[in-house]
Amino acid sequence: MKMLTKRLSFIAASLALLAAACRVAASVGVAWPAAAQEEDSRSNAENRPPGFQLLLDKVTHRGREVVGVYGLVPEPAQPGLWRVQVWEELDDRVTVATDKIGCSLSSPMRITGTARRLIIRELNPGGDITPANRLDHLMWWAVCVPAQAGKDPASLGPLARQLGYSGRLPEREQVVLGPGR
Repeated sequence: MKMLTKRLSFIAASLALLAAACRVAASVGVAWPAAAQEEDSRSNAENRPPGFQLLLDKVTHRGREVVGVYGLVPEPAQPGLWRVQVWEELDDRVTVATDKIGCSLSSPMRITGTARRLIIRELNPGGDITPANRLDHLMWWAVCVPAQAGKDPASLGPLARQLGYSGRLPEREQVVLGPGR
């Protein structure tokens, strides 16, 4: 019982301290990450690498999320396959990953993941766009048809068909697990 009383006292003191910090921050006009403004995202633009293509800029439950690509390099041994750096910026961190994007008519895809978990997503340019595949398609268009970078992929169906994509390919995801520790 004594230990529970001590813990509750500690929690109450911590909450009181947090409330005081919030009052001070509010009085001096500190902006909280979850309430990030559009200017905050633009102010980070100077830190982004050359050739950065903005694909996504939105406020989520994690704060402002900015996703873009840069550094496209063709895979020499595999025509139609590109390596691209994927920049994901959140209020408190930036992560950079290397993905591969396949632009061929027969197997458009995005390969992403980590050393322990490889994700291969077969895409359908010109097909249905959902919240689950929107980022994959944004990246695909930015790499395979750079003039369309950042445009809503749901509106690019007619262009995809002009380029030779049927818009009827099945979208699939395959996860390949790497060696565990």
